[in-house]
Amino acid sequence: MTAYTATVTVRLKHGVLDPEAETTKQALERLGFELEALRSADRFEVDLEADSTAAARERAEDMAERLLANPTIHDYDVEVDDR
Repeated sequence: MTAYTATVTVRLKHGVLDPEAETTKQALERLGFELEALRSADRFEVDLEADSTAAARERAEDMAERLLANPTIHDYDVEVDDR
């Protein structure tokens, strides 16, 4: 078994209201920053052991699908690195 860190980034799908990002966008614009859009995201770092990078990715994707993300309103990305 090898130690891995899986990073799961969960964000709302395009078209789903994101009040946190909208509030932050407005605050940035008041500070003089020009931006077209802003989206918020949650990032989870999971330390785990697996037989391969593919197995670690599969486990992290299963975690995302079963708990970390709601597939109706969220998209997610998984990155896996050796520890």
